[in-house]
Amino acid sequence: MANAMDPDRRTTVVSPAPTVNVWLVTLLLVVVAALMLRNAGLFPRALHNPLAESKPVTPRGDLAADELSTIEIFQSASPSVVHITTTVVRQGLRLSPTDMPEGTGTGFLWDADGHIVTNYHVVRSADAAQVTLADNSSWPARLVGYEPDKDLAVLKIEAPPEKLKPLPIGESDNLQVGQKVFAIGNPFGLDHTLTTGVISGLGREIQSANGRPIEGVIQTDAAINPGNSGGPLLDSAGRLIGVNTAIYSPSGTSAGIGFAVPVDIVNQYVPELIRSGRVERAGLGISPVPDAVAKELGIEEGVLINQVIPGGAADTAKLRGTYEEQGKIILGDVLIAINDRPINRTSDLLKTLDGRRVGEEVRLTLLRDGKSMSVTVTLQSRRQR
Repeated sequence: MANAMDPDRRTTVVSPAPTVNVWLVTLLLVVVAALMLRNAGLFPRALHNPLAESKPVTPRGDLAADELSTIEIFQSASPSVVHITTTVVRQGLRLSPTDMPEGTGTGFLWDADGHIVTNYHVVRSADAAQVTLADNSSWPARLVGYEPDKDLAVLKIEAPPEKLKPLPIGESDNLQVGQKVFAIGNPFGLDHTLTTGVISGLGREIQSANGRPIEGVIQTDAAINPGNSGGPLLDSAGRLIGVNTAIYSPSGTSAGIGFAVPVDIVNQYVPELIRSGRVERAGLGISPVPDAVAKELGIEEGVLINQVIPGGAADTAKLRGTYEEQGKIILGDVLIAINDRPINRTSDLLKTLDGRRVGEEVRLTLLRDGKSMSVTVTLQSRRQR
């Protein structure tokens, strides 16, 4: 064992741990010191004042003009906003169908006939939906129609006309970055929640519920959270300028980047959904080769036609598809422009046809066997459902 006094050894001598008695003595000293300090006035006993009263309220004065405007917008628009609850039918253990809650969302009254606009993804997987109005009355809703490409759906309830207050419709083609906007919805099931912000960007592009691009989308920093989907985005005049549809957030909650389908698109498609339950979309009567496959085949730009639907618009215009002959792939026509608008990939084709009507004539620019050519095609109906 090392000698603690040996100068040639550098050994640290560790003192034994304090005993229990030492700790008790220390605790007792702390208590005594606290009592002494209290008696000395550092920790005085509570002094009760039986005459204590509430402080007088300082008058606030008039609300600011922008506050009054925001309050008016909310009070005017909120009766038009509804809470949507969806359910699905599940087979129970006793083999009897059971309605199970699926999710919640927001919608708004489109007209006095009980039509309600919301997002397609709110009702996509539902078997039934219940709509709660601002007066807390609930009504079963029927699905009238939907347009997945624009993430829009229309429901209908049979409520008395006096309960139905449609939103005034605005326009979105003249919006400007910096304009004030107001979103009303039911985030996390909290009904009629108002958030405010500005238009942060215009002309954005997002993907719809079925993966197709939606162009011209409004970007806003007004907080949009789960449950806000399908709710209205309003301008400072209280008019509908968009339908809140998505947020950009890794956590799934508002991060200051929300998106709304512009009202010009909504006002174009909703009447079609009410009339016929679907949107008649214009098409060429072709199926394209997937972009990645086309690139492997040496097509860097343009859309390679895979199949030409017999009897369709492209077939009438004598367009050629891609086929295999004796183990060799014979490339079809490559579509590179429509009415001089460049087509570099399939998404460009979909976006270009999006604003066209069935029966409209368009001029196609094609590459056939390496040579450029133009063909006029009358657009046909593209059935999706």
